[in-house]
Amino acid sequence: MAHRLINNRVFPLLAVVAATALLVACGGDKGDKASQTAAKVNKEEITVHQINFVLQRQPGLKPEQAEAASRQVLERLIDQELAVQKAQELKLDRDPRVVQQIEAAKREIISRAYAERVGESVAKPGNEDIAKYYNDKPALFKDRRIYSLQELQIEAKPEQFEAIRAKLAAAKSLNEFAEYLKSAELRFSGNQAVRAAEQLPLASVDAISRMKDGDSMISPNPAGLTVLFLVGSRSQPVDEARARPAIEAFLLNQRRAEALQKDIKALRDSSKIEYVGKFAQPAPAGTPAPQAASEPAAPAPAPAPAASGLDHDAISKGMGLK
Repeated sequence: MAHRLINNRVFPLLAVVAATALLVACGGDKGDKASQTAAKVNKEEITVHQINFVLQRQPGLKPEQAEAASRQVLERLIDQELAVQKAQELKLDRDPRVVQQIEAAKREIISRAYAERVGESVAKPGNEDIAKYYNDKPALFKDRRIYSLQELQIEAKPEQFEAIRAKLAAAKSLNEFAEYLKSAELRFSGNQAVRAAEQLPLASVDAISRMKDGDSMISPNPAGLTVLFLVGSRSQPVDEARARPAIEAFLLNQRRAEALQKDIKALRDSSKIEYVGKFAQPAPAGTPAPQAASEPAAPAPAPAPAASGLDHDAISKGMGLK
């Protein structure tokens, strides 16, 4: 099984099927493998099971495309097998870096399987849960809007924050505020995009939904301050029936994440964990606290316009900064 991930580092072009080989090499007896052989590469066999495993991981594949797709996958697996055999000949499977990556991949796959097992015990959200979430999040559904946003990332020291906030409050336009930043020799960069409510950070949706066109908000970031301008917006509400599948999936993922966190906490509480060396010492002051598992993305109940990403020069020119 270890050999099948070697080319994940050595041959990046074949990485798309590396995980396949890692998993399928662990199972199946010789008789079954022989009866399901799709190709022979020197002394090694590639099976139909391997092909099917790759196909199952390609969402949206239509039945009429399966035959052509299976042949394409087989050719990739043949290339992969040739790469693996050559890597073994060169003893790359014994390279400490490769061995370390193989072990890391195994740990990731096994731990993910455990997380999935924990998630299987979680009950799906009921109609009342879905209705409550819909009603509790009007900014995502009943009052959903599409936002045209401009953002400035300002490099500043804490003692400069108050003056910047005051200038932002007094500025009549983004251009006027940008001129102040330039005159104060404050470094900043700009970005602009169109975002639907569900494409915004979930923690910021409610605050942004309370903004009116032309409003701005300012918040600290590790390098200074972030200023967000709402250039314009338009209403695009979503009814509960249309939002239901997305809400159900979101709540289910959220429950699974909570169940896993609870289970891991119980495992920590019942296990002996000893920190060694420098990790046994208290963390230095100012060290960021460990982040909790990330929250599932906000449910996306309807297609939203794609973000309009622009390069820095185009953004600056569009904002009148040049």
